[in-house]
Amino acid sequence: MTLTRADFKRLLVPGLAALAMLAAGGALIWASSEALSQAQRELAAAQEERKRNDARLARIAEEEREVKQKLDVYQQLKKLNVLGEERRLEWADAISRIRGQRELLDLRYRVERQKVLSSVSGKPGTVDFFASTMKVELALLHEEDLMRFLADLRASGNAYYSVKRCQVKRTGQTHTGTTITPRLRGECEIDLITIIDQGAKE
Repeated sequence: MTLTRADFKRLLVPGLAALAMLAAGGALIWASSEALSQAQRELAAAQEERKRNDARLARIAEEEREVKQKLDVYQQLKKLNVLGEERRLEWADAISRIRGQRELLDLRYRVERQKVLSSVSGKPGTVDFFASTMKVELALLHEEDLMRFLADLRASGNAYYSVKRCQVKRTGQTHTGTTITPRLRGECEIDLITIIDQGAKE
């Protein structure tokens, strides 16, 4: 079949329309592909941002947990009166009170000069641990008297009481009539520990 000039003229408009539609279809496909690529890039960026936000939230939660733990420890130490300068007057009052309540007939003690146990670097400043060694001698009717004295001393607060050494000896004395005679003698060395946060003082 041979196409004439008239046939070409009749096919020109539909042909141009077909070419225009093909071009439009190609442009639409390209635009769709670009839109999909852009959406995938935005999705990847959003996912990455979410990961960063999740990691940041996890760090914040961990920091909050650590702060809460440290605050709990601080409150416990504060409740025990361990923080700050040593309280020698309170220590003396506590021992006098225990002596009277427990009816300890002979109790002598001596508190040595304060010394630094250790210093720990922290924020905002260094935390110093101090100890004052208290040497105690007391007459005992029974070994349990010493355990009660140590328990009362710990319960009195005003420091953290760390028992370094205790020794119980027999005095060799015997009962004389109706008089109560202690036949044991206890000797102890006890560290009275206090903590000073140098950063908190500034």
